[in-house]
Amino acid sequence: MKWFAPYIVDAAPAPIARTLADPWFWTGLVLVLAFFLATRLVERRPAGEQALAAMDRASAPLWNGIDGFLRIVIAGFFVAIFSVGGVYLTPDLATPSEWVSWMQLLIAVGVIWRRTMPLSAAGIIGLWLLALRDYDLFHLLDYLALGVAVAAYLVLAASDRPDWRAKRFAVLRWGVAIALMWSSLEKFAYPEWFHPLVEEKPFLTFGIARDAFIPMAGVAEFTLGFGLLWTPLVRRLSALALLVIFITAVYPFGRIDLIGHALIMAIIVVIFADPGRDLHVLPRLRGALAGVPAGLGAAMVLFVAGYWGLHAGFYGADARTMAELQAERATHSFSAEHPHGPPAMNARPQAGTEAAATGEDLAGAYAASMAGMHEAMMTGIAHPDPDVAFVLGMIPHHQGAIDMALIQLEAGGDAEILDLARHILAEQQREVDQMEDWLRMRGVELPES
Repeated sequence: MKWFAPYIVDAAPAPIARTLADPWFWTGLVLVLAFFLATRLVERRPAGEQALAAMDRASAPLWNGIDGFLRIVIAGFFVAIFSVGGVYLTPDLATPSEWVSWMQLLIAVGVIWRRTMPLSAAGIIGLWLLALRDYDLFHLLDYLALGVAVAAYLVLAASDRPDWRAKRFAVLRWGVAIALMWSSLEKFAYPEWFHPLVEEKPFLTFGIARDAFIPMAGVAEFTLGFGLLWTPLVRRLSALALLVIFITAVYPFGRIDLIGHALIMAIIVVIFADPGRDLHVLPRLRGALAGVPAGLGAAMVLFVAGYWGLHAGFYGADARTMAELQAERATHSFSAEHPHGPPAMNARPQAGTEAAATGEDLAGAYAASMAGMHEAMMTGIAHPDPDVAFVLGMIPHHQGAIDMALIQLEAGGDAEILDLARHILAEQQREVDQMEDWLRMRGVELPES
């Protein structure tokens, strides 16, 4: 979600009591529990083993070459983000450091040879640690479990010890499951983050009302992530359902979604193809029917306590709400001390915002922002290099849209238009940052703000 919609990480999450009072949350939970329990009942009968055997036959050709498949995807992922440039690991972890991209290419090359796979694993962890220079630790927790899992897989797969190699797929399964369960909590903590995205692409809800779809989607993501850790048939059906969800998301969100989720999708394929039947962790709990609601309930308590507790630990129990923070700075700024994406409103005042805030004529505020835009555009497009002229002209054009969005956030009252303004603010600033990075790499002086 953070790749496509505005967000503020250090805003106070909604009280968990709000989710517990939401009937749609309980509706989703009951439906998923019914699915899990029905699957476990089938799994206890001959039909369950027949279903698993059919999955074994279907996935056997892939499973026989599964390590090669994974290495190709891991290397391809790092080549892809090298080609995109300007990111550490995902689109919302942007970096102006060009050498980071070359490090990603080295990671991809290291995956080719077994002896260099541990070096690539160290590089993956290194990228995550480098991102700590620019991003808060709480923000990066979204990517910790998956990054550690992929790095651990590379180390274990390169090992000469059979007992270590035998655990390489288990670490991937746990990493993806934890990543999905953790990220799903955003739908309960910050449902407002999803509103612009749902309004921009209403077909995502399949005709379900927005306020019903978001909590039910959160339940689905959390419980299917949990299902990856359960018994073989539950695990494989959960993986199949997740794979369908991720594949169908590629069409509306495009290549960024495909690249960003490539590792998760590949690991989900591995989880589905894995013919293993053994339950090494808590076998009695996972084998009992009552273990499904007990295990799911324990997982929810653990993750909710971790998410809300760590957020309070990082930002304080008195952290301000989304509305309070949006009054001070643009979206995508996760920290007052280390803002990224659109600039803080109080750190970079824009034309017209003061007039709007004090109740002066809005038309005058908008006119002031447009006047500055046109003058800077005309100066920029006079550059003799056509590529540079385009960029120097587009930056003030985008800045004009940013200025108007900031005025709207100060003076507007319509919830739909406020969400649209936040979306414009996020997207336009992301493109401004991209164009400014392009100018810096070519030694072209940036236009004055």
